[in-house]
Amino acid sequence: MRRDQTDGEKAAWYLLRGRRLGAKFHRQFRIENWVVDFYCFEHRLAIELDGGVHSQPSQMRKDAAKEDYLRTLGISLLRIPNGLVVEDPEEFVLKVREAIEVRMARVTQDEQTTPHPSRFPMKCIGTAGHPLPSGEGTIPNWGISRV
Repeated sequence: MRRDQTDGEKAAWYLLRGRRLGAKFHRQFRIENWVVDFYCFEHRLAIELDGGVHSQPSQMRKDAAKEDYLRTLGISLLRIPNGLVVEDPEEFVLKVREAIEVRMARVTQDEQTTPHPSRFPMKCIGTAGHPLPSGEGTIPNWGISRV
């Protein structure tokens, strides 16, 4: 699939590769039964460039199923018209950066509502280990336990 790239895919890859937008993207990335044009693990962001075939009803149903499935995995899908990348690369870059910022804001919000384990208070305890079930030895006690 990488050998038969459209002009839009070639241009997009040129703009995305090498962390040029501050995030690492992979091209033609397989996510279970689906392949997305570009994918960023760090932000769980997939990018699809849509050409003329994507306006056909059968392809629209496939695209909707792909988007729904990716959403269940916590992956956002950014759909961009294929021609936009070639005609207005600055707009393409702007849309990708906005999508990254939205994902970063969502992660920051999730972190604020879900306490990180290191935020729980700790206290020092004795040096004796905790016994394992049925006398299989002990777990080393490194001098720390949760309060």
